Amino acid sequence: MASRRCLLRLLSNRLVPQRSQPLAPFSIATRTLTSLSEPLAPPAPRAIASPRLYYPSRCHFATHSSGDEDEEEDEEEHYDDEGSDGEWGEEDEAVAAKKPSGKTEEEKVAEAAEIGYKVVGPLGGDEKPFKPYEPVFAVVQIGSHQFKVSNGDSIFTERLKFCDVNDKLILNRVLMLGSQTQTVIGRPILSEAAVHAVVEEHALDAKVIIFKKKRRKNYRRTKGHRQELTKLRITNIEGIDKSETVAVAA
Repeated sequence: MASRRCLLRLLSNRLVPQRSQPLAPFSIATRTLTSLSEPLAPPAPRAIASPRLYYPSRCHFATHSSGDEDEEEDEEEHYDDEGSDGEWGEEDEAVAAKKPSGKTEEEKVAEAAEIGYKVVGPLGGDEKPFKPYEPVFAVVQIGSHQFKVSNGDSIFTERLKFCDVNDKLILNRVLMLGSQTQTVIGRPILSEAAVHAVVEEHALDAKVIIFKKKRRKNYRRTKGHRQELTKLRITNIEGIDKSETVAVAA
């Protein structure tokens, strides 16, 4: 019993807070006098903790299989185009230079012939290739597209390889020629006809937006594309009579 009473006393002494002893009046007076005689020091600046911002994390839910997960993670939800700083449809001032293809001259000439043109060389400073309008037209094929052109016309084609600005070209895939006196149709092309042109610039077409979506799959993909183009100026058409006298039926 005695041991229990001792334990209870020890616990009660620890739990009950000890009362502070009252100070003597002499010590209180001395403290107040010394505090009044000392100059008031400016309060120390308190360090303000910088507020921490908490952003909620984005969660993506999808029902696709684990095999397609890696492929879809590589695709970005929003497109990031090189020329997307401006508005849609705004052409860039300069087109990025193409890397060297690493092909020989014979391979370049053969590939250009398959497309339908031949590079003659750069335009000289003293040359004047542009002529006044002539009432002659031609239908030429460049790649998979056909164009009806006349002297002085400008056309936009898909970017032509192995040619720079101010280069002279010969479009050798001529399907049809026509003038005021005659019309010549090829089978399928005219071997003796040729259309001369000059490369004016390499540019980019207006932006096209590609948007894909799958319902109830949380799948959305937005991408942009700008087709590379080459602007050609037609300078001359060869292979047909250009006389302006009209044949009269008897």
